[in-house]
Amino acid sequence: MQSEEVGIKPIQSLEDAFHRCQAQGMRLSRQRRFILELLWQAKEHLSAREIYDRLNRLGKGIGHTSVYQNLEALSSQGIIECIERSEGRLYGNISDSHSHINCLDSGQILDVRVTIPPDLLKQIEAQTGVQIVDYRIDFYGYRHLGE
Repeated sequence: MQSEEVGIKPIQSLEDAFHRCQAQGMRLSRQRRFILELLWQAKEHLSAREIYDRLNRLGKGIGHTSVYQNLEALSSQGIIECIERSEGRLYGNISDSHSHINCLDSGQILDVRVTIPPDLLKQIEAQTGVQIVDYRIDFYGYRHLGE
């Protein structure tokens, strides 16, 4: 039941991300393409430094400033996700509503779609007096219990 903004289709592919950039009047520069391609291929949340390092290891030749500026532009327009953590910002490819599993072993953040049963949502609304229109849940756990 997680809702999407009225009239705005969720970004579900790299092509959708490219189209959203163009629809919002953003130039699809070589650097933006590199960043979007990397995030869609990686399917994980990365810091700006990790994005910079990976792109340069791939021979993409992109500067620090360009990485930071493009990440800011893409996240501010809702094309990519930006997660604020105490150790810094992490960027991911999914921008629509979803939940996260935070692995306490590795620090990895996994995207997951969770649907809360309608009767539980109604119960929460009755307790709080707030109509729920969207939700995100953060789960925390260990990948390797007992090892």
